[in-house]
Amino acid sequence: MLTGELRSQIDRIWDSFWSGGISNPLEVIEQITYLLFLRRLDDLHTLEENKSARLKKPIERRVFPQGKDPKGRPYEDMRWSRFKHFAPAEMYEVVGEHVFPFLRTLGGDDSTYAHHMKDARFTIPTPALLSKVVDMLDQVPMEDRDTKGDLYEYMLGKIATAGQNGQFRTPRHIIQLMVEIAAPGPKDIICDPASGTCGFLVTAGEYLRAHHPEILRDSQLKEHFHHKAFHGFDFDNTMLRIGSMNMLLHGVENPDIRYQDSLAQDHAGDEERYTLVLANPPFAGSLDYENTAKDLQQIVKTKKTELLFLALFMRLLKPGGRAAVIVPDGVLFGSSNAHKELRRILVEEQKLDAVISLPGGVFKPYAGVSTAILIFTKTNSGGTDNVWFYDVDADGWSLDDKRSPLLPEEKLGTVPKVAITAEEHAKNNLPDILARWQKRDKTERKRARTEQSFCVSKADIVAQGYDLSVNRYREVVHEVVDHQPPKEILADLAKLEADIQKGMKELEGMIK
Repeated sequence: MLTGELRSQIDRIWDSFWSGGISNPLEVIEQITYLLFLRRLDDLHTLEENKSARLKKPIERRVFPQGKDPKGRPYEDMRWSRFKHFAPAEMYEVVGEHVFPFLRTLGGDDSTYAHHMKDARFTIPTPALLSKVVDMLDQVPMEDRDTKGDLYEYMLGKIATAGQNGQFRTPRHIIQLMVEIAAPGPKDIICDPASGTCGFLVTAGEYLRAHHPEILRDSQLKEHFHHKAFHGFDFDNTMLRIGSMNMLLHGVENPDIRYQDSLAQDHAGDEERYTLVLANPPFAGSLDYENTAKDLQQIVKTKKTELLFLALFMRLLKPGGRAAVIVPDGVLFGSSNAHKELRRILVEEQKLDAVISLPGGVFKPYAGVSTAILIFTKTNSGGTDNVWFYDVDADGWSLDDKRSPLLPEEKLGTVPKVAITAEEHAKNNLPDILARWQKRDKTERKRARTEQSFCVSKADIVAQGYDLSVNRYREVVHEVVDHQPPKEILADLAKLEADIQKGMKELEGMIK
């Protein structure tokens, strides 16, 4: 957990960036990402030095070469452990004029992080600010995965609160819900084709560490976890750098985070490659047919990005693979031929497991659109029997632009640290969703359609033209009111009138 002192330090540095003229929160995170990467390079070099001293052999893999750079500065000066002690002006010169050119030529780290650093730009405006940021980052215990991961998550949260580029960030508790439902296993090959800051991949990694600790003891599973389990695509180089660093700080050594325009490029190398897709892709509207991958158009002829992404998820999954993905509500009930055809494919050719309808304010302040989580399994042979629906009323935060917590921190999220009461369920439905999901093939089958969650048979969905909106199947409880027969009502009115007349006469007698 981050200490209050560390949080306030980050807040002060953030304010310094803003007052120094960097107003884009993505640029702030990008600059901090470069510095974290430099610190990692120095740690790697130190490990190699220690190994060399222990074995009394020359250093096998130098991160920082011997000698001087083209401008005559010793490469040793470019190490974090050296330049952090320099005076601010000298530090600024070394980092800006020597370290960053070195970063752009770096291939020795042989990782996705090194690859994404090729176009690194140094934009920190003043020596004083650089010195302050280096001091702060130097105090973070980098061997503690939780602390450095929390530090980065806290900074990424500032992207959302700044209101800019918030589309790159799905709320952490919604990601947690989807990962808990998907329940990744140690051999899963996980993909997010619109990875942004890699929130889904990071949370899946943390889930695996917590539920399958054997992944770090078994050499084959460990190799799979660090090099083969996580795959993310994005077409924004800044996000690729930030996402890669997020994975690194959460303890995944070399994930596959790469540049790819998921909807525009054909997927020959990725088709049926993954066992789990977790995603909340951007729904920007529509693309021209000529700019859309031909293999997606074969599944469904459409220009709408939300339908193309759904087709993409089916394309990427292996048979038997599963998906937990966010779609806008229009996907559930849209009346175009493409909408209907995609829903038909989900129900008839794949196995649609669940539709979890989210309230409209979940993605505020930067989007008010209503969305749902679709859970399905790719079978290519059908298998839909009953579809489980859950109509979410509350996710633990207010549904206005402020998104304020409605409960104490320990009672928020999908797996709260303290169990919530029945009354508190009205403010946080997420634990109930997870509990009921696990009973979807048992007691949930017997629940009435007046309840918050219930199952709907495939036959009913087909009869409704493959409409997947929860309100199509939800039955409203009508309040039962006792009605009196008209004669009794008239008799009551006559008695009331007689009582009023009697009262008036008594009042007149008192006045006389």
